[in-house]
Amino acid sequence: MELLLRGIVVGVLGTVVMDVLNHLVARTGLLAKIEVRLIGRMAAGWTRGRFRYNHPSEMRQVPNELVYGVAAHYGIGLGLAFIFVLGWELLVGGPASPFWALVYGIATTVASLFFVYPCMGFGVMGLRSPDSLKSFFSSLANHFYFGIGMAAGVALV
Repeated sequence: MELLLRGIVVGVLGTVVMDVLNHLVARTGLLAKIEVRLIGRMAAGWTRGRFRYNHPSEMRQVPNELVYGVAAHYGIGLGLAFIFVLGWELLVGGPASPFWALVYGIATTVASLFFVYPCMGFGVMGLRSPDSLKSFFSSLANHFYFGIGMAAGVALV
């Protein structure tokens, strides 16, 4: 039960910090804003067996896409945090290190660059997106923020 609670705290805090810092920095124009509605469209496609799009325009608006997006975004954050917390427990033992939580958070950038972006039709590393390299750096920054939140969560529990 303690492991479950730790995973929830680490995952939620990681995702909240990612969202808050992305919102603040994206307002400056330095980063691309996390488009939760697009995540919702992608997640809605998953429920219909559609896992990949050739172009983002193929992702049609769906009812409740914001709800799908928030659920998928936080579900993915929780899933990634559970992998870290459980993996640490099984492979290392003892309390997880905030430093390694930060490193892991940054490493999760690989998931967006090589899975999420291509699934949405933006190509590997988001290079076919309208923001191109900005998407790449935004993903890296956002997962750094995720790592900061995870590190804070690990330090709290």
